[in-house]
Amino acid sequence: MNSQELFQASKQCIPGGVNSPVRAFNSVDSDPVFIARADKAYVYDVEGNQYVDFVGSWGPAILGHNNPEVASEIKKAIDNGLSFGAPTQIELELANYLTNHIPNLEMVRMVSSGTEATMSAIRLARGFTSREKIIKFAGCYHGHSDSLLVNAGSGALTQGVPSSAGVTEGVAKDTLVAKYNNLNSVKELFEANKGQIACVIVEPVAGNMNCVPPEEGFLQGLRELCDQYGAVLIFDEVMTGFRVAFAGAQEVYKVNPDLITLGKIIGGGMPVGAFGGKKEIMEKIAPLGPVYQAGTLSGNPLSMTAGLTTLKLLNKEENYQQLKESTEYLLTGLKDLASKYNIPFYTTQVGGMFGFFFTDKEVVDLEMAMQADLSKFKTFHKFMLNHGVYLAPSAFEAGFMSLAHTKADLDFVLEVAEQAFAQLA
Repeated sequence: MNSQELFQASKQCIPGGVNSPVRAFNSVDSDPVFIARADKAYVYDVEGNQYVDFVGSWGPAILGHNNPEVASEIKKAIDNGLSFGAPTQIELELANYLTNHIPNLEMVRMVSSGTEATMSAIRLARGFTSREKIIKFAGCYHGHSDSLLVNAGSGALTQGVPSSAGVTEGVAKDTLVAKYNNLNSVKELFEANKGQIACVIVEPVAGNMNCVPPEEGFLQGLRELCDQYGAVLIFDEVMTGFRVAFAGAQEVYKVNPDLITLGKIIGGGMPVGAFGGKKEIMEKIAPLGPVYQAGTLSGNPLSMTAGLTTLKLLNKEENYQQLKESTEYLLTGLKDLASKYNIPFYTTQVGGMFGFFFTDKEVVDLEMAMQADLSKFKTFHKFMLNHGVYLAPSAFEAGFMSLAHTKADLDFVLEVAEQAFAQLA
């Protein structure tokens, strides 16, 4: 069957035909392509069409797809069994590797998804502070747990629904929403809820209203406000961890949170998540403390093996220089082409993570991201997809460069993009 036939068949037994909403391609008025395999910088659909891929399984394919060394180690691990629900040496090795390479990560707990990581970190912050309210930011997405589906980004934005049915008023009332890159909005919430706010959770580089970097002083200001009001600062680095730099956004912006959440790259393409931080906070987690958290598949040996192998291969300064330079080359080329055809076009980048918007204004928050021309994005996306370039099927998702992308790949993308811009013009 081709992609269209598979999508129609999937709709009969999977809600919307997909297992995660953004995959439905609704926001680009298209049907999804069904992927059969991936290798290096490419994905291949069931009809055999090749695409240069900038989704990268939404971030973890930083080495490129199907890295032979990672695949080899996973195959060895499979011979020992798939899952034990018991402690293993490999989870200790990965935990040690993480705590040795990430500032302020003194202890870490493995989970199976980013949603589990953020949900657990918030519960821990509440248990540690004995407070109930939290602050998040409009347009930031931290998974689909109830308390975080308030003014969420990512798939929730793509669907045009800022919060979800099924989230009760009782849960939502404890989630306070501030404006990204706006410290005054955070301070006002602290002042209006003195002694009640357990934590501030933030994507240090927002990746779910497309890629929106923090303005100078924003993250430092959050650190100062949390210190002033006795709240826990949580960096959600599920997307940025080991992506924007080896030690994540902390390394780039020189700000240490109290807790961080991790995912994607630390699983090397396998399902994984983690949360950790200061020892005095982490020791409140069961079995040491009163904050309960558990997971049968947490620390799964296949995920731990894939993640540790990926991180060891990734840990070279030249890798991050290559990611940065490749991304700059692509974005400079796109901006030059957009200018040539008089198309308003704004780009963002932190390391190998990037975004673009069809607007001539700087984008610093959700409101500005939503003012970009979505119709132009849809036309651009459809043209690029039809000509062999696989971009995120949403104007509110970041893009990801990999070490497998070559200059020839990027030149091909720019050739296609010129045709797309010419069509838009």
